[in-house]
Amino acid sequence: MFITDKVANIDQGKFVSFEFFPPKTDAGFRNLLARLSRMKALNPLFITITWGAGGSTSEKSLELAAICQKQLGITTVLHLTCTNTNKEIIDAALVQAKKNGIRNILALRGDVPRTEEYWTPNCDFLSATDLVKYIRSQHGKEFCVGVAGYPEGHVDGSDYTNQNPEKDIPYLIEKVQAGADYIITQLFYDVDKFVKYHQLLKSYDELKDLLVIPGLLPINTFNSFKKATKLSHATIPQSILDRVSRHKLNDDEVKAVGIKILNEIIAEVSEKTDIKGFHFYTLNLEKAAASIIETSSVLQDGLKVRDDIAESDEEIEIEIPQKSFKRRQSSVSSGVDPKPHFKSLIAISKGKGQMGKDANWDDFPNGRFGDSNSPAYGEIDGYGPNLKVESSEKAVELWTTPESTLDLARVFIDYLSNKIPQLPWVDTPLDIETSIIQEQLFELNLRGWFSTASQPATNACPSNDKIFGWGPANGIVYQKAFVELFVPKHDWDQKIFPALKPQIENKTITYFLGDNKGQIQTNLSNHQSKSAVTWGVFPSKEILQPTLIDLDSFKAWNEEAFLLWLEWARCYKKATNTYTFLNFIYENYYLVSLIHHDFVDENGLWDSLLDIE
Repeated sequence: MFITDKVANIDQGKFVSFEFFPPKTDAGFRNLLARLSRMKALNPLFITITWGAGGSTSEKSLELAAICQKQLGITTVLHLTCTNTNKEIIDAALVQAKKNGIRNILALRGDVPRTEEYWTPNCDFLSATDLVKYIRSQHGKEFCVGVAGYPEGHVDGSDYTNQNPEKDIPYLIEKVQAGADYIITQLFYDVDKFVKYHQLLKSYDELKDLLVIPGLLPINTFNSFKKATKLSHATIPQSILDRVSRHKLNDDEVKAVGIKILNEIIAEVSEKTDIKGFHFYTLNLEKAAASIIETSSVLQDGLKVRDDIAESDEEIEIEIPQKSFKRRQSSVSSGVDPKPHFKSLIAISKGKGQMGKDANWDDFPNGRFGDSNSPAYGEIDGYGPNLKVESSEKAVELWTTPESTLDLARVFIDYLSNKIPQLPWVDTPLDIETSIIQEQLFELNLRGWFSTASQPATNACPSNDKIFGWGPANGIVYQKAFVELFVPKHDWDQKIFPALKPQIENKTITYFLGDNKGQIQTNLSNHQSKSAVTWGVFPSKEILQPTLIDLDSFKAWNEEAFLLWLEWARCYKKATNTYTFLNFIYENYYLVSLIHHDFVDENGLWDSLLDIE
């Protein structure tokens, strides 16, 4: 059923919908299937599945969308991004979508290649309008096609300081005239700006009847909140920032405040507009979204929540190409239509019972150093490797034009000195704890061993400590020292590994090492491959482990980390020395992650590395 028809059939109450992205690991994929089964109890009108830039996640996106539509029975919207994508990729995706009963598409432009040299041959798509036109020309009215909306104005290239929704109107009208049926907006926290945007659309005859679905991002952690708003260029009202910032070291409190804030936004938008529902960017997590729905009087009014995932001993098999996953049979898949009630919703949002435990096990910080078994592991946007800069000009401004190892070392040292705010591999400011090992990191980078992540060791530090503290009050936190480096292959083979060999053999130091071809080495067996390098003990809680390094997460990150060298190189013309040099690094370096397990010895890792001749 088309999204527009489903919304038109709603007589009362508000609907909800959810966005998910294909997880980076097989374990994450399996666990997302279980999560989707639980979240089906929240009765979303539809879900959307993201599509990586240039079709980079096309296979996984299509697999996941097909499972959601055909086997889980959830109306599914497939994202498609078109720039730098061949028509053949779009054609294949639309054929597969139709084959699997998917009739709803979200047509997006995606990131534009940084220079014309890197355009994919035979790519005729310059904008989302081109994609909408193409879908209509090839498939007529067989798909319901949506496009993106920007309450604060679209950001294009380096012109990110001059957002203006009114400038977007002619382009949006073009999309509608090409055949677009609905809008899902970018995330926002400033209600006044969304209301003005909604009023702006209604003031145009071509847009006044267009279905508008506001996009909302639940606040899970302070860091993910700040990072997401930075990536989307969404304004954070000072009152909201102040409320969240007060608890930034305690994720439980941040989440609790975030639930209240989202409920206030939902209530205010509902009061001031005629919108019929809200789209949640879940980041592949479930507790925050469930909690918002459970506590929102607006969403509860007329929202039917089915307890349709009661456990049984029977299992069904979910088949996708080259994979086979099992999940518990649900009453829906067995043909039962249970009476609506809120048992499942409360279990998920409150963390009650087995269902609540299953829902919340990865609710603590995710991202690069979360649990690789989590569906939420990895980048928060799910769109594949990206430099997180607005333009090639911005990349050159940040990272200059390195042509030698010393030039490159200066870039990394500038980041460690807070002279630049990000690197291609990390787009967040340094933690204050890095100052403790700053001099050691300077020395490592001057040797041509380029650091992308690190932390010092600490033993039994109070959770309210200004440098190492995190989590609830009255806790004790611990850290092992670790560092992640790009190192020349010959340095590892001839210097670093021989020097560290005794500690590697007795497992004082464990390591993961990879190259640009995805070949991985480690001194751990598979059953030993997970290491918690940060953990905390808190009153009335299980031990929390927010920072994990394991084989699966390293494999996923290794692939992305090397691709980012190529993404950086593409900010420069192919004939330049910088392009050649960055490609040389890509070909001739290893990525290595070193963990020092004697966390009582705060200097052990750094002394061992700096003693290498």
